Amino acid sequence: MTQPLMRRTIASIINAINTSDGAGVRLRRSLGSGEGTRLDPFLMLDEFSSENPGDYIAGFPSHPHRGFETVTYILDGHMRHEDHLGNQGDLKSGGVQWMTAGRGIIHSEMPQQEEGRMRGFQLWINLPAKEKMKPAGYRDITPEEIPVHNLSGGGQIKIIAGSLQTADQLFQGPIAGLTTEPIYLDVSLPAESSFSHPVAAGMNAMAYVFEGSVQIDETSIPAHTAAIFSDGGYVTLQAGAEGTRFLLLAGRPINEPIAQYGPFVMNTAAEIEQAVRDYQSGRLTTI
Repeated sequence: MTQPLMRRTIASIINAINTSDGAGVRLRRSLGSGEGTRLDPFLMLDEFSSENPGDYIAGFPSHPHRGFETVTYILDGHMRHEDHLGNQGDLKSGGVQWMTAGRGIIHSEMPQQEEGRMRGFQLWINLPAKEKMKPAGYRDITPEEIPVHNLSGGGQIKIIAGSLQTADQLFQGPIAGLTTEPIYLDVSLPAESSFSHPVAAGMNAMAYVFEGSVQIDETSIPAHTAAIFSDGGYVTLQAGAEGTRFLLLAGRPINEPIAQYGPFVMNTAAEIEQAVRDYQSGRLTTI
């Protein structure tokens, strides 16, 4: 007899902290904000949101990465990506850039606006040891490439990675086939409506609330807060009285040791030291 799926409950809560990165971009960091705040395979999640140009105008000038992937999702605004491979990409409202640092990439992300709202997220996803030194790669994903499912009671789901099965249609996000099997959904719900989604047992999963609040069991999760789920077969979240918008993230854990030094994420301290030497000697992108 098939066992019923078990609903996931809250395992822990991470409150995002105010910090800055790049050349002084102000942001809120949940995953990666301190010891014990990673969720394998996710290393870091930053939310940036401001109408004050002073909070974002300096951007993220040229800098290196090795050993993981970055996913930048812009809700409002315009950023420009350039890297040593010659890639150039305009990241505008609703768009995503999925960058695989692999053995090494040097890139920049700079605002292309001097005023107005800049809002979005950057997620870091780890790579397994066997893939950390693979060639770097970059993909621009336009808003038109991201499937959208409009809910009958109002609300909307954008499928950036993974899939969404409704009663009569399968929505497949533009990103698939990765070792970590990431799920990345942007979910908007009207007041007091609910959303359930299957997440296979053994996957790690979380929700990051950035508008309104959600109710999970008896716990209310406010904006700028990450709720880490226990293991199970599916998640259920209910919008608060003002409605909500949140990211649902899930991935297959890698279960390998992590050594990190700034923009380099490897498995051992020796590999980190090698990455630093490679960058200093100009070999990071030529190996």
